[in-house]
Amino acid sequence: MKICKKSVLLSCCILILTTAVWAQDSLRVKPKNEFWERVHFGGGFGAAFGSDYSNFSLSPGAMYEVNKYFGVGLGLQASYVKVDGDYNPLDNNLSNYKSWIYGGSVMGLFNVIEELQLSLELEQVRVNTTFSYPDEPEFTDNFWNTALFLGAGYRAENVTFGVRYNLLFDRDKSVYYEPFMPFVRVFF
Repeated sequence: MKICKKSVLLSCCILILTTAVWAQDSLRVKPKNEFWERVHFGGGFGAAFGSDYSNFSLSPGAMYEVNKYFGVGLGLQASYVKVDGDYNPLDNNLSNYKSWIYGGSVMGLFNVIEELQLSLELEQVRVNTTFSYPDEPEFTDNFWNTALFLGAGYRAENVTFGVRYNLLFDRDKSVYYEPFMPFVRVFF
């Protein structure tokens, strides 16, 4: 009988102690993981149509807000351009082609003041273009294009409107027509 009373008493003590430890653990404030609260997703998409011209693009991105002044981000880009033009043999102008452009970018964002955002973006894209001459076989031009954009924009909440300049622009080797390019950047 003594062993039974001791066993019951020991079991009750263990139960009370376990319950007390569990209660303390459940009341403890656990630190929040702030990483995902600082990650913002966004990007852009576009479509342009004209006479014998079409362009579709998609560019998702993510940005990590290091602090209220500085952020770093990654982006992806994909676009398709198709031009159904005519070939002019007098000036050797070929305006009948289709092109796939895809790649990625790394960017740094600096908010000088709340409304002014500066950016530096390194972009690497693959360009796969197929040209067509009348009565000739198609030929392709595939190459990598690197751009280093320095930008400035007006920021209102999670939207920035601005212009960026390609520091590596070379008219003969660039996928872009001009070194200046307007942009709209959105992160949620």
